[in-house]
Amino acid sequence: MINRDIKVLIVGLGLIGGSYARALIKKKFHVTAITKEQSSIDYAIKEKIIDEGYSYVNESAVKEADLVIFSLYPHVFKDWISKNQHLFKSGAVITDVTGVKKSVVYDIQDMLRKDVEFIAAHPMAGREVYGVENSTEKIFCGANYIVVPTKKNTQRAIKLCEDLGFILGFERVSILTPKEHDNIIGFLSQLTHCIAVSLMTCCENEHLFSYTGDSFRDLTRIARINEDMWCELFLLNKKALTEQMDIFIKEFTNLRDLIDGENEEKIKEKMRLSTKRRALFDKK
Repeated sequence: MINRDIKVLIVGLGLIGGSYARALIKKKFHVTAITKEQSSIDYAIKEKIIDEGYSYVNESAVKEADLVIFSLYPHVFKDWISKNQHLFKSGAVITDVTGVKKSVVYDIQDMLRKDVEFIAAHPMAGREVYGVENSTEKIFCGANYIVVPTKKNTQRAIKLCEDLGFILGFERVSILTPKEHDNIIGFLSQLTHCIAVSLMTCCENEHLFSYTGDSFRDLTRIARINEDMWCELFLLNKKALTEQMDIFIKEFTNLRDLIDGENEEKIKEKMRLSTKRRALFDKK
């Protein structure tokens, strides 16, 4: 298990970064944060989410950190490492929360100093709101956490990252390669966001909220979307995402044709398969 005496630095104190901070502070870790908005630092200090924080790259804070967690957009993450990696202490471990890996992990590892190790991770948790003010460690309860190592990673760093997932409160910790991660995320996360966006944009009726039931609300919960972040993630994982979209379009078209052809047995067959597969998600 991770030594409680280590100093943790979180770079990017938004919803996820703030939720990490809350969870780690409750476990008695020393947590420092760097984020661009002073108001976020002020809020986090007031609410005792962090021990100290800065709205600029504080050299001492970076140099003292044993574990650095990056909660930034992919292009900002790369730029930050390029400009500031000289400040890391030798032996420091860095990790991230980035939603895509192939286009990030190898670039970071290639540019990073040899005495600092980057072990990628992806917390499969979130909310439809943003900012440290909406952060809560409760979003990790029952959720999944993915560690994404490469051949450059040591077993020590992989174990540290796995332990971090459990310390944060995640129920399951899995290990995938960057390619495996991006393929499965293209389906489980990015495709579902595309479907939600499409549902909200395919009908011009401005009064839908007056008629809708829970099914539409459930299906479109994630359509309240951060366009800057998700557009970047979609484009960085374009190949895997568009492949999943093509598979979905084929399956959706097949169901459409079955309905048009009034093929009751085949329609029910698909529904039985859907029910069987969905039941797996309800197991405790």
